[in-house]
Amino acid sequence: MSSSRRRRGGGGPERVAENWERLVRAALKRDRDHLRAGGAASAAAAGLGLAAAVPASLGRTTNIEQILQAADDIEDEDPNVARILCEQAYTMAQNLDPSSEGRGVLQFKTGLASVIKQKLAKKDGASIDRQNDIQILWNFYLAYKSRRRVDDMQREQERLRESGTYSTEMGARAVEMKKVYATLRALLDVLEILVGPSPTDRLGRQILEEIKKIKRSDAALRGELMPYNIVPLDAPSSVANIIGFFPEVRAATAAIQNCEDLPRFPYDAPQLRQKDIFDLLQFVFGFQDDNIRNQRENVVLTLANAQSRLSLPVGTEPQFCVHMQHTLNAGHWFVQKIDERAVTEVFCKVLDNYIKWCRYLGKRVAWTSLEAVNKNRKIILVALYFLIWGEAANVRFLPECLCYIFHNMAKELDGILDSSEAEPAKSCVTSDGSTSYLEKIITPIYQTMAAEADNSNGKAHSRWRNYDDFNEYFWSRSCFELSWPPAEGSKFLRKPAKRKRTGKTNFVEHRTFLHLYRSFHRLWIFLILMFQCLTIIAFRHGKINIGTIKVLLSAGPAFFILNFIECCLDVILMFGAYKTARGFAISRLVIRFLWLTAISTFVTYLYVKVLEEHNARNSDSTYFRIYVLVLGGYAAVRLVFALMAKIPACHRLSSFSDRSQFFQFFKWIYQERYYVGRGLYESIRDYARYVIFWLVVLASKFTFAYFLQIRPLVDPTNIIVQLHDLKYSWHDLVSRGNKNALTILSLWAPVLAIYLMDIHIWYTLLSALVGGVMGARARLGEIRSIEMLHKRFESFPEAFAKTLSPRRIPSRPVAQDSEITKMYASIFSPFWNEIIKSLREEDYVSNREMDLLMMPSNCGNLTLVQWPLFLLTSKIMLANDYASDCKDSQYELWYRISKDEYMAYAVKECYQSTERILHSLVDGEGQRWVERLFRDLNDSIAQNSLLVTINLKKLQLVQSRLTGLTGLLIRDETAGRAAGVTKALLELYEVITHEFLAPNLREQFDTWQLLLRARHEGRLFSKIFWPKDPEMKEQVKRLHLLLTVKDSAANIPKNLEARRRLQFFTNSLFMDMPAAKPVSEMIPFSVFTPYYSETVLYSMSELLVENEDGVSILFYLQKIYPDEWANFLERIGRGESSEDDFKDSPTDTLELRFWVSYRGQTLARTVRGMMYYRRALMLQSYLEKRYLGGIEDANSAAEYIDTQGYELSPDARAQADIKFTYVVSCQIYGAQKQMKKQEAADIALLLQRNEALRVAFIHEEDSVSSEGQAIKEYYSKLVKADVHGKDQEIYSIKLPGNPKLGEGKPENQNHAIIFTRGDAIQTIDMNQDNYLEEAMKMRNLLEEFRNVNGNHGIRNPTILGVREHVFTGSVSSLASFMSNQETSFVTLGQRVLAYLKVRMHYGHPDVFDRIFHITRGGISKASRVINISEDIYAGFNSTLRQGNITHHEYIQVGKGRDVGLNQIALFEGKVAGGNGEQVLSRDVYRLGQLFDFFRMLTFYFTTVGYYVCTMMTVLTVYIFLYGRVYLALSGLDYSISRQARFLGNTALDAALNAQFLVQIGVFTAVPMIMGFILELGLMKAVFSFITMQLQFCSVFFTFSLGTRTHYFGRTILHGGAKYRATGRGFVVRHIKFAENYRLYSRSHFVKALEVALLLIIYIAYGYTKGGSSSFILLTISSWILVFSWLFAPYIFNPSGFEWQKTVEDFDDWTNWLLYKGGVGVKGDNSWESWWEEEQAHIKTLRGRILETILSLRFLIFQYGIVYKLKITAHNTSLALFTATPKKSTALPTFIRFLQGLLAIGIIAGIALLIVFTRFTIADLFASALAFIATGWCVLCLAITWKRLVKIVGLWDSVREIARMYDAGMGAVIFVPIVFFSWFPFVSTFQSRILFNQAFSRGLEISLILAGNKANQQT
Repeated sequence: MSSSRRRRGGGGPERVAENWERLVRAALKRDRDHLRAGGAASAAAAGLGLAAAVPASLGRTTNIEQILQAADDIEDEDPNVARILCEQAYTMAQNLDPSSEGRGVLQFKTGLASVIKQKLAKKDGASIDRQNDIQILWNFYLAYKSRRRVDDMQREQERLRESGTYSTEMGARAVEMKKVYATLRALLDVLEILVGPSPTDRLGRQILEEIKKIKRSDAALRGELMPYNIVPLDAPSSVANIIGFFPEVRAATAAIQNCEDLPRFPYDAPQLRQKDIFDLLQFVFGFQDDNIRNQRENVVLTLANAQSRLSLPVGTEPQFCVHMQHTLNAGHWFVQKIDERAVTEVFCKVLDNYIKWCRYLGKRVAWTSLEAVNKNRKIILVALYFLIWGEAANVRFLPECLCYIFHNMAKELDGILDSSEAEPAKSCVTSDGSTSYLEKIITPIYQTMAAEADNSNGKAHSRWRNYDDFNEYFWSRSCFELSWPPAEGSKFLRKPAKRKRTGKTNFVEHRTFLHLYRSFHRLWIFLILMFQCLTIIAFRHGKINIGTIKVLLSAGPAFFILNFIECCLDVILMFGAYKTARGFAISRLVIRFLWLTAISTFVTYLYVKVLEEHNARNSDSTYFRIYVLVLGGYAAVRLVFALMAKIPACHRLSSFSDRSQFFQFFKWIYQERYYVGRGLYESIRDYARYVIFWLVVLASKFTFAYFLQIRPLVDPTNIIVQLHDLKYSWHDLVSRGNKNALTILSLWAPVLAIYLMDIHIWYTLLSALVGGVMGARARLGEIRSIEMLHKRFESFPEAFAKTLSPRRIPSRPVAQDSEITKMYASIFSPFWNEIIKSLREEDYVSNREMDLLMMPSNCGNLTLVQWPLFLLTSKIMLANDYASDCKDSQYELWYRISKDEYMAYAVKECYQSTERILHSLVDGEGQRWVERLFRDLNDSIAQNSLLVTINLKKLQLVQSRLTGLTGLLIRDETAGRAAGVTKALLELYEVITHEFLAPNLREQFDTWQLLLRARHEGRLFSKIFWPKDPEMKEQVKRLHLLLTVKDSAANIPKNLEARRRLQFFTNSLFMDMPAAKPVSEMIPFSVFTPYYSETVLYSMSELLVENEDGVSILFYLQKIYPDEWANFLERIGRGESSEDDFKDSPTDTLELRFWVSYRGQTLARTVRGMMYYRRALMLQSYLEKRYLGGIEDANSAAEYIDTQGYELSPDARAQADIKFTYVVSCQIYGAQKQMKKQEAADIALLLQRNEALRVAFIHEEDSVSSEGQAIKEYYSKLVKADVHGKDQEIYSIKLPGNPKLGEGKPENQNHAIIFTRGDAIQTIDMNQDNYLEEAMKMRNLLEEFRNVNGNHGIRNPTILGVREHVFTGSVSSLASFMSNQETSFVTLGQRVLAYLKVRMHYGHPDVFDRIFHITRGGISKASRVINISEDIYAGFNSTLRQGNITHHEYIQVGKGRDVGLNQIALFEGKVAGGNGEQVLSRDVYRLGQLFDFFRMLTFYFTTVGYYVCTMMTVLTVYIFLYGRVYLALSGLDYSISRQARFLGNTALDAALNAQFLVQIGVFTAVPMIMGFILELGLMKAVFSFITMQLQFCSVFFTFSLGTRTHYFGRTILHGGAKYRATGRGFVVRHIKFAENYRLYSRSHFVKALEVALLLIIYIAYGYTKGGSSSFILLTISSWILVFSWLFAPYIFNPSGFEWQKTVEDFDDWTNWLLYKGGVGVKGDNSWESWWEEEQAHIKTLRGRILETILSLRFLIFQYGIVYKLKITAHNTSLALFTATPKKSTALPTFIRFLQGLLAIGIIAGIALLIVFTRFTIADLFASALAFIATGWCVLCLAITWKRLVKIVGLWDSVREIARMYDAGMGAVIFVPIVFFSWFPFVSTFQSRILFNQAFSRGLEISLILAGNKANQQT
């Protein structure tokens, strides 16, 4: 087998050695000089040594990787020892895989052998003696241990462990210690192997004895190297991590180690830790080792965090951390027990779903009562649940299945715990006698689900079981028939066979539009009944009398009939689930069907009798009374049940009535009872909110409908009905004897279509208004400009201290307001400064701007508050001008200065700082001069005589001297500068004494003998005390800037993004948010990002590659972000640099790659943003220890706070790690590493740069089964970067099989969610970003989960919605449209949805209640295709399971969006297809059924209803035009206009105007404009809206309308929804015409041309009294739709109208159109292949029938136009039409003739027709239109019935006809593009529209340069 593999390799070992030798040698012996030049970043990029090349198959079972890493580390110290280690690694690899069958083993061994061969070569003329290897290795070991002072480190560690304290210094040396220990461990392992188990020589025995001794005693050597995630629980002896010393962690660890009352079980003694309950559970149930380790840490952290959140009162000691004592005998810590409340809280939350499940099924839980379960037993049950969940793989999507498993395993465990000796659980014992939970419990369920998933390929949803079907099996008591362990022969585990399969459970997802009626039948019944009633009132001319009322009562039969239709749909759409459905469900269907059949018949009969009674004279109205009584009784009963089920005040009564079987039966009939969806009621306040909201919407809608839609149609309808003998232009088949039914239908149909969808318009308008009011109340947009930020900066510190800072414990009483303000400023300043530093790191501000934005610590001795310099810039200069011009008193001068409060601050600070700095600089006489000078000045100020004391004209001279002095002091001290400072002080002394002071004071100083003597002796200012301490240095620098900076504050910061972020952050300080808890008490959380294969980090080649326009990504970004590029160059210490300059410095190259990646939608950007959470927590923790009376006492307010190096504080890092975890689920990272892909290297680089980052991935491994068959094994792995920067595997949990059974993203999330920690989890897509200032508010956001004040209703929130900022809006106009639309949705839209209690999860950065969701199926659903929009199902699931979803706007997260039209179209197609699948889903059905009516309305119109209304908008155009074409072709419009005035235009105009406004996006823009007004101001909102219109946003919105309609409709009709990779790169390239045609042909172009054809026929044959102007006004929206759908892809295409591009596009288009298809030819290359792919969605017979029906509409053109030809002479006989085709049927006989003869014959025939008949040129064009439509109809039918056409043998002809049609359509679109491409200004105008001016200029420059380059080359 190995030989064959070598042959396939093509060269054997020799070729392998040749290819790999250089790579391995370079990996082992790196270029040290290169690394020194590049620093750490270069080292990371250069590679990680030979250890990184070890194949996974070798590294998993041996320590080869560690041995080679040690060889790499000691290569410089002793190459000979490195050689010994390499030889041993090779020997181990050879023994493990002698035939080199593993992947990459042959290459690895060959390369390693070549390195060893080099090392064995002669050195200094002598060969290496291998006989002394053991001695050499032993001597090196001893020397290495001595040099590294290992014994001293071990003694220090032992001392620390005994004292129970933590050394910061020891923690800082953790990395160094780990590297040393890793090397020692590798040396010992190699020595042990070389010596062997039984050495014969004395040295060998001595070494072996020493090794055994060290291994027994040296726990640290093993413990420090034990891989762990957050807490080193497997190595408690480790002192490298402070988390293990936290008292709550110690208490939680002690709690799980409490095994006193547990049965005995085997336990391996050599373990480093004590045995615990997890060891017992592993022994009993056979859980995997790494699952045990993973959940052990999970449970410990969960308990520890629950304990820390108890917030015990200050002054009391927690129960868990008092008096830890160390006993000499046992050597273990004894900690008091963890608090009972913490354990109970965790227990109740984790097992809440299980308890509800048992209660629903009427089963007793696995314990007797909560009170009877002791604390230890609770922890065991929690640990058991987490272990079951952690190893359940895909079964995690089945939460009630997990409940069933837990229920049975808990019962088994209960019996085992009551015994004295533990034994393995019988349910988990395998055939070979071992125990395995995975093999016995999970694998059978997984295999059944996998078989169903495999069976789903290409099949309808109704033909296979998805995750929901499997889970809902456990919603009935019959699930216990499955037995325990699950019986393999049960129906549940039956795998699908050809004719034998298990049916669906409870619901069947049939693909039909009827689901819309079934799920939301209450809405449709309501709309239909209201339309019926309003129409009746309108036809009764608005009169309400007894006659009208009797007619209105016809709504009764209509109501029951419509309900009966819904019941019939229930019966029909349940086919496929009857065999497996619960008996109660089927019984309910039957009872409802019989009941509604009977009641519908009875009520209809009664109403017929009422009508007869009404028409009869002298009637006593008996039937009428009975009818009213029946309807009233029924309505009363329905109202009672509605109140009991939906209104919260009646819910208790409803629960009480459940005790009565009578009431329970009727409630069951009224509303089906599921496990989910129970209790969907809200508080009275919330209920009243959305009821009032919808009453306003409905009142507006029906008022509009009655007066502008229905009533205007009454008179025209009455007239048309009464018209007789109307002249038809064709042979009428329907309307002639039926009162012109089709005419009335064409009149009412568009109005009815708008009636059904315009409720969404009114919802949009009112939601915009309500959202705006809510935003204003929430104080959004209060700070909307940098000027507002300046004005309100004084209030920021207090607001920050009260919202984002926890309650302080002041060390001394604070009395004065100034001291309180200063205290607030001291709290605020370190956080503000870190925000500014982060802006600098991100290159949004320059170094100078950073200096001006930084805020002093305000902890010094200055009595005033020091504000950032950007507020005080140029204030001193202005104050000097005021002083120079001052001719009044001191009071007037100060009054003038104080008008600007920041000028007053600047003057005060400058004065006090000068005094303090001068006082600190000098001593002796100089210090006395300073003291006397300022004493005199202070006295003058106090006496209001300053103008008498000094000469204000000389103030600027004093300022210049002082500026010179500070300019020297801000630099480092040298002898020359010290002399310069002395000279500057003397000059200052001269100016002040002889020019600045008044004559009387001047004389006093001149006659002061002390100063005179010092001056004469040269001692004055001779000794200078240079500023040394950080506070004084900061003050000197600040004074210098205060005196010199003249920039306007309005320009700082210049960058718009920096301004936006600072404005939002400062605005949010005044918004309502929960108070912050200390970091130690906050709710812990994880951030979770799924990743597949998107861009991680741009490579240099990607940055520099140019597109066809000569534009590279780097060039593009330099032009888009010029200020950020300049800031970046300043940060890395470069001036204006070209790309080539970066090649000299690996460090700068890496920085450049990150700079570009941070401006794209890359994983690197997301990771950087999310790691800000950790940075914020470290800063908060570091500062809180000073304030909160925690680890350290609070500092005094005067103490200088230096946050420098807070990120290196071990306790701050540990506190952050215990509260925050970041897991990136890189699904194929393992495969990427094996294939050496760039993405893998980049992910490894991110791991090295972010120590808290964790990467989870699925590892695929080849293996052999027990039967000898080759199989694949799958593992879920978690890795982090070790001390060497390599991947260190933390956990590896085996999976039952390939985890991807459903949709990729949710499966990717599911496999990795077990590695998350905390009580909350934030879902972040890999195109998102975060900011440090927002990360500081995360702990406030998490407090929302507690719902302390009940602001979120009667339930605690389970999902917290978070605001987003779309950061891609500046890229292009399209990106701006998407950004504005998305921003409107994620702010105002979701604000209103949360207000109306129907907000869901939309894939945004929402924060989940982690425990709630992982015990209820996870954070998404994964069933294939049906859950294609996986994220929103998390919201559905949370709501159905009595969750509560809120929205919060005081915190934001960045989000990238698609920026090109094709990207946007693919994204919208994906979302629309996902909504099409949602229509079919059980979640939407249940929410539509179980929500109360008003909540259901909001849910419908904001989910699938939005797409239905979008589709109705487009259908309205078709309905209107087909109606008008019918009137035009039939001649009725002319006939009716002659006989009667056509009065229906008012209603028609209202309908079409509404449709037009929706079409062009006006109602989409309304919430957008409201958001602009709220957050930008009215003028900016108006300007933004006008700008959007000038950039053709209406064209874009109309085009998007078609995209959504096409994909939504096609998905429901045929399916085909799928994930569409939109690409997240920078769209700067021109899209070819053919590519746009392929993407939009069927979704837009065909439909647009059909509408154009309808319009042409309407114009040609229609009749309106107003002439052409009426035509234009009536059809303007339709023409705009045609234009938008045909030309939007080319209007928004970069360089779309450039002549050279147009020529190239034409060549490409024709090549593509004429290229033959075939096997393996993609649709991108051949029209034939593309055409075949476009037909793939038509698969089922139902789909073919529907397509056939839809295609037949084109025959109306053929039918109608024939009668309009002048050759017919107004003959309306049907025979005329039937005779016409006979001429065309004869045409095929001419095909046998030559092509030329055929053409001549056709021309001659046309000429004869024109000469001898009434046939005209107009008839010729009309016939062409008719045959185009007919031909398209025939073509569609041929495609639909493809198999039949192929059998007949006409498929090739059909293909050529289709090619001709596509060529024609392409020509129609291409000709205008060619025309406009002739004019150069059109292309320039387009560039200005598409891109901002900077890029437009750059693009033009690039073209010039390219042209110049071409000239040079020629």
